[in-house]
Amino acid sequence: MEAKELATAICAAASDKKARDIVTMDMTQLTPTCDAFVVCSANTATQVRAIADNIEEKLAEAGVSFLHKEGYREGEWILMDYGDVVAHVFRQEAREYYALEHLWSDAPLTPYED
Repeated sequence: MEAKELATAICAAASDKKARDIVTMDMTQLTPTCDAFVVCSANTATQVRAIADNIEEKLAEAGVSFLHKEGYREGEWILMDYGDVVAHVFRQEAREYYALEHLWSDAPLTPYED
């Protein structure tokens, strides 16, 4: 699966679980480690985990598994590394605190729409 397709699949899986403010950040010109970040928010740690679980499940159904996952137990910020695309599922407060969109402000943003 190409990076764009992968990012879209992650966005759709996050949207299925009512993730908010889903965006794809094009990282191709900013870092050699990946092509895109997908960033989204949830209200509670339980919802953060549900979104991450659904991303993992939907991508596994498509034959894609993550290389690394961290932050699941805490449920504040779950990072899922799929190689070309890294998914960041935040509790809203953590997203505001870490402000990836500002930290990587040179990355073009594409909001996800169902």
